[in-house]
Amino acid sequence: MKLPTAAAASLVCLIIAPALAQTTPSAAPTATVPVPATKRVTCLATTQSLKGQDKRDQLQLCMAQARVDCLKQAIDQKVVGESRKAFIKTCVGTDGADGAEQQ
Repeated sequence: MKLPTAAAASLVCLIIAPALAQTTPSAAPTATVPVPATKRVTCLATTQSLKGQDKRDQLQLCMAQARVDCLKQAIDQKVVGESRKAFIKTCVGTDGADGAEQQ
């Protein structure tokens, strides 16, 4: 079975991307390292098609689940105290980087 070119390229990216993600970046300080999408970005993307109260409700539910997931991850990694608070903010994506922190 022959795959269309776009499908083959996507398949190659899926195979190669994890291997590339595990390599260490070069020592060049000016090299830009891609930032992984935070859970907040994912929530915003999944609620993009909704409007009004439905959008607010779904975004709030998604962010609450993201916080729970990040808390579970912090507990598994035995992160405690102020480090845990910072870890969760970074994990969820509400570290103030975009100025729209969720509470």
